[in-house]
Amino acid sequence: MDVNRIRELLPHRYPFQLVDKIVEIGANFIVGVKNITSNEPFFQGHFPQEPVMPGVLQIEAMAQVGGLLVLNSIDEPERYSTYFMKIDGVKFRQKVVPGDTLLFRVELLAPIRRGISTMKGYVFVGERVVCEAEFMAQIIKNK
Repeated sequence: MDVNRIRELLPHRYPFQLVDKIVEIGANFIVGVKNITSNEPFFQGHFPQEPVMPGVLQIEAMAQVGGLLVLNSIDEPERYSTYFMKIDGVKFRQKVVPGDTLLFRVELLAPIRRGISTMKGYVFVGERVVCEAEFMAQIIKNK
């Protein structure tokens, strides 16, 4: 899934579209990529002398990938949005810095019921998990 399709499905735009592409998608999992450059707007204030990607943005990027997984499972996904309801068990294991390529793997923990999904997500830099979390989201029809 390329960036154009991602833009059709997600409402996020620069600077908050945090997924560059989806490289693999299955019935219960998805794998996405974000290349972190030194030009990311958040590095201006976090931190100019030693840039580090904020953890909350790692979670946001993982949630966007999870949203794409959920939307991919329904008919007419362009007519729906995914809203996150809960995030649990967040762990940050390593700093994310300019030059890193983030690989997101998000898996459904249970079948989607009544528009509610539960997922587990991981953020990798190379082979190393740098962030992980469990989250719950709801699919809602756009107005």
